Amino acid sequence: MDSVVVLGGAGYAGLYRAVNDDAATEALATAWDNGIRAFDTAPHYGGGLSEERLGRFLRTRGRAEFTVSTKVGRLLYDDPDAQEGAEGFYGAPKRSRRRDYSAAGVRRSVEESLARLSLDRVDQLLVHDPEDHMAQALSEALPELARMRDEGLTTGIGLGVNHVEVALRFVREAPIDHVLIAGRYSLLDRRAEAELLPECARRGVRVLVAGVLNSGVLADPMRQGTFDYVAAEPRVIDRARAMEKICAAYDVPLRAAAMQFPLRHPAVDAVVLGSGTRAEILDSLAMLDVTVPEGLWADLESGALW
Repeated sequence: MDSVVVLGGAGYAGLYRAVNDDAATEALATAWDNGIRAFDTAPHYGGGLSEERLGRFLRTRGRAEFTVSTKVGRLLYDDPDAQEGAEGFYGAPKRSRRRDYSAAGVRRSVEESLARLSLDRVDQLLVHDPEDHMAQALSEALPELARMRDEGLTTGIGLGVNHVEVALRFVREAPIDHVLIAGRYSLLDRRAEAELLPECARRGVRVLVAGVLNSGVLADPMRQGTFDYVAAEPRVIDRARAMEKICAAYDVPLRAAAMQFPLRHPAVDAVVLGSGTRAEILDSLAMLDVTVPEGLWADLESGALW
């Protein structure tokens, strides 16, 4: 299972609710003990807290046993006025984020990430959320990442984004190895399917799919009515509830179908789990082991809103 599962770093860094150090370590240990060896993080997650916690956890593990990806595009600054819950993270250090996609900013970001991770290299470096900084990200950030790839600071470079059109431009214009697309290849939102996934397959770009539960609405449409990081519209909740009923007829939890759906596409290499606690990780892994009948996939085929 570890070949198709990556543990995302936002959950154990306090996304939506604080997670203390012990609970974060327990979550990481649970993932490790259940065979997960790939970890995706970013300076953005908890204002560096995700990288720091992951780095402490991995110090006692052999470097050849795991892979780590992190991101560039946001630099961190100590900020005593930083607000609790800033950008959705709770229990985080008092740091603020500043966007910076310049070559110098990217170089500094990687150096600081390596220090927080206690590593001398990472396996993938991804440009994070560059949709409002496209020109600089393409002309400065990516060439700098390519230089780091040549220097051996990373093996693969790419993009981590929520927007299909942004990902398509990078795939077509830049020599990238990876795309992490969040929330756009799910049971509800299949916008990555028409062009992005085929384009990545043609160019040999590896695809990781995150946000498979669309911020929670596909985990529990009644109690977690959040889609794309905000309160879900009624039509989204109604469609998720309809899918839940279809799944129930096959005795399959909706979240099992949601987590497994992206892996059915041949262009997708892995899903990134957003699980942040021991209980969530165990549940996610159990959902990935549920047998989903082909008939259910057929019944869900026309259910996407996008």
